[in-house]
Amino acid sequence: MKKIVVLVSGQGSNLQALIDACQQGRIAADIVAVFSNKAQAYGLQRAEAAGIAAHALDAKAFADRVAFDAALADAIDRYQPDLVVLAGYMRILSPQFVQRYAGRMLNIHPSLLPKYPGLHTHRQAIDNGDSEHGTSVHFVTEQLDGGPVILQAKVPIFPGDEEDEVVERVQTQEHTIYPLVVNWFAEGRLAMRDNAAWLDGERLPEQGHAAD
Repeated sequence: MKKIVVLVSGQGSNLQALIDACQQGRIAADIVAVFSNKAQAYGLQRAEAAGIAAHALDAKAFADRVAFDAALADAIDRYQPDLVVLAGYMRILSPQFVQRYAGRMLNIHPSLLPKYPGLHTHRQAIDNGDSEHGTSVHFVTEQLDGGPVILQAKVPIFPGDEEDEVVERVQTQEHTIYPLVVNWFAEGRLAMRDNAAWLDGERLPEQGHAAD
């Protein structure tokens, strides 16, 4: 059984979706540890409730980002994970950390990448008058939110929508597609090669498996 380590910074709703999928046999792997850069992150409580090792590291205790990431990676490696999953982890990763887990680290980002990398994606989509928004699962590379896209899910934005309505719509899709992609990796169907995502031996298009 493959082993997964998850990184969180906040509520951990995507973490919970992954925990549930593992418990229900929809992911052929075990989450062996959860790490956070915030000791009060509710995601750590979710991990503890599921009997998963939960750890917090305080960035203020380290000289810089590289030192923090090195300590985090050393702690992660004690669990010998096959996959590192970012689930609302809100720190920008150092190049050294990204290189250490190249090809075996996934992220989910609340936009239809390459549109709206970074923060406040829902507000940007509303303010720009977009009629659709969504979420993307991608491999992590040194480019922020710029790694190869694996799968996207789209949601409509209706006239008069408030931001929290769009957030809820997007998160519903996230909780469906993230466990699916993680299981593809666990089953050996998904890989990153030549800076592209490959599923079942086929190179995926730029927008991932869900491309129109």
